[in-house]
Amino acid sequence: MDRIKIFQIVGFQNSGKTTLLGKLIAYGKKQGFRIGTIKHHGHGGPPEGTIQQKDSKKHLTAGALISAVEGDGILQLATQNSLWNLKEIVSIYQAFPIDLLLIEGYKKENFSKFVLIRNENDLEHLKDLSNIKAIISWIPIASLSKIPVYSIHNCDAFVKDFFSGYLFEE
Repeated sequence: MDRIKIFQIVGFQNSGKTTLLGKLIAYGKKQGFRIGTIKHHGHGGPPEGTIQQKDSKKHLTAGALISAVEGDGILQLATQNSLWNLKEIVSIYQAFPIDLLLIEGYKKENFSKFVLIRNENDLEHLKDLSNIKAIISWIPIASLSKIPVYSIHNCDAFVKDFFSGYLFEE
């Protein structure tokens, strides 16, 4: 897993994860990065519909070389297993020629992560997360320790900082 840089985008439903991921993918592609994505289907049960009808399609449209969604043991790359864990899915991505893997969801995993905060209630959940590299917030919040905080309304600054290396280096 050393050859591919891996980052997570996490937050609660409707916090802007997919939109932010699309911006990262589009900007990264323009910079010459080959990007893959994984989306966690966190609503229980298998993913609804096909990959062509969901957020993964947005990832592909933005320029990702490969994209998947997982839920209830179904990984939409037309593959099934009793239950997929993130390490198994990441190992599949190792076979693809990508530089960067962006994971939407899987809050409890320990990859470097960027957290979207939609409201005050979301702040209490930060203590349950590990390896937070930046926060992108819908509400004004003070800096937390040494974690940079970005406004969702200026997420272009976050995207540029990420690819300039300020946040990209693990």
